[in-house]
Amino acid sequence: MTEWFTENGLLLGLAVLDGLAYAGLVFLVAVGLNLVFGVLRIVNVAHGSLFAIGAYAAASLGLFFAARGLPAWAGYAALLLAAALVGLILGPPIERLVLRRIYGHEESLQLLVTFALFMILEDVQKLIWGVQPVSNDGPMKLLGTVDVPFGEDVIPFTAYQLFVLPGLALLTLLALAWFLRRTLTGRVILAVTTDKEAAMAMGIDATRVTLLTFTFGAALAALGGALASPTTALVPGVGAQTIVLSFAVVATAGLGQIEGAAVSALLIGLGRSAAVYFAPEFEVVVPYIIMVAVLLVRPQGLFGVPETRRV
Repeated sequence: MTEWFTENGLLLGLAVLDGLAYAGLVFLVAVGLNLVFGVLRIVNVAHGSLFAIGAYAAASLGLFFAARGLPAWAGYAALLLAAALVGLILGPPIERLVLRRIYGHEESLQLLVTFALFMILEDVQKLIWGVQPVSNDGPMKLLGTVDVPFGEDVIPFTAYQLFVLPGLALLTLLALAWFLRRTLTGRVILAVTTDKEAAMAMGIDATRVTLLTFTFGAALAALGGALASPTTALVPGVGAQTIVLSFAVVATAGLGQIEGAAVSALLIGLGRSAAVYFAPEFEVVVPYIIMVAVLLVRPQGLFGVPETRRV
């Protein structure tokens, strides 16, 4: 065992660092998906397209700022601005015109409608940005690299992926937990999540809550895409890859579980990263192996609550 760590220590360190960065990105998308399900009770397949549009919008806005000679740090403002714009521009119309019409319907209809919306938004991406790769790695290059000590080795790693991605994911988790438990609006959202009919009977405007929640969830998906944009070239299909992995995170954590999504994202992120370095042939399937293993033991997910059986 000691010899294995000596020979593979560098790869293990890289797997851990990559896993933490990847878990941060996946969490931002999955927590938005979980939040939307908790209030709207809809598994929104189109969530992946909001991730992709957020990524494309952030890259385009960053390139626009750079072309206008704005300071390099403006690239970070572009990431946040793009996420907010996507959430505000696309969130309300999607909730009002599409999702509001299918509340309370069968899950199969909800999946079909949101999948159709996903396909429409995928085509919209191609119409706006085409099919050629789009990239803007300015925000990542600006921070450079740092040397991370790992045992006897020193690993050079990009500061953006080491600090920004996990840091913002952790900040989002803490802020969201505080918002839901310590603010009046957050408690209203929790009330609608727990019992929508009882909340409405107490005078809560559930329609307004669902609109606010979906818009916020859309912004979280777009934020995940915006933060991912400096790390990779964007091509059509990036949203499909992300939503499938996000479903794995949500199913592993349990539907509607916010903190659980963070633990699940970390577990799946580290597992996928370990497969990349030590068993590349299993990279694609490892997240779903983890999901299946958890669901076989706990069908409601790691942190999900079993449904009460009706007699």
